[in-house]
Amino acid sequence: MALKILDTCINCDMCDPECPNEAIYMGDEIYEIDADKCTECVGHYEKPQCVIACPIDCIKPDPNHVESEEDLLVKCYEMHGIPQG
Repeated sequence: MALKILDTCINCDMCDPECPNEAIYMGDEIYEIDADKCTECVGHYEKPQCVIACPIDCIKPDPNHVESEEDLLVKCYEMHGIPQG
């Protein structure tokens, strides 16, 4: 499942540099997460780094983008050109 940033975001810039997939970007008003790039850090870290870095706990699972851990790992490998097999 991809993550999403809630509208309570204060634009503190803590999450953006933590994302290994460059899925976080500045939207019109707050930071947003590109669901096509978000793997919840599967393939990189044990826990989502943006969630750990967020000082106000405004990054939550996005129920509109549900994926299994296996799907997230495949997405990670494809984005980073890691051979699967």
